[in-house]
Order: sequence, then structure tokens, then C-alpha cells
Amino acid sequence: MAQHKSAEKRARQTKKRTVVNRARRSKVRTAVKKLETAIASGDKTAAQAAFKEAQPALDKSVSKGAVKRRTASRKLSRLNARIKSMA
Repeated sequence: MAQHKSAEKRARQTKKRTVVNRARRSKVRTAVKKLETAIASGDKTAAQAAFKEAQPALDKSVSKGAVKRRTASRKLSRLNARIKSMA
């Protein structure tokens, strides 16, 4: 348990930040799942549209610190490569 005022404040801030970051990561996962299903369906135009929704979500989560930069870059790169390889 926190013993100082500053430690108590940090604990409160951490709780708030955890909730916000969890929501951001969830939003990213949802966007990536939609993209995965679009790729699995074989519809290239739907996959490209889903990619255009997933990319800003990932970029924003990186800028807010919820997801690491290289992780987002790797995910986007692999997903984009899968879209490009579609017939």
C-alpha cells in the first residue's frame, strides 16, 4: 500500500491510465480482427478498406503509448503484405 501522498497519487493515476490503455488496445485488436476476417474472406477491396481503418487505430495507440512502435509497425507490415499477396 502507498505510504506517501505522491505514491497514492501515482496509484490513482495508474488505475486511470490502465483503463484507458486497455480500451485503446481493445480497439486495436477489434480493428485487426476485422481486417483478418476480411483477408480470410478473400475480398481484396474489403481487406484494403479494413486496413485503412486499422492503420490509424494502431498509429494512434502508438502515439498514446498503449502499444509499442515496433510492434505496431510489424503488425501493419505483415497485414499489408498479406493483402498485397491476395489474387
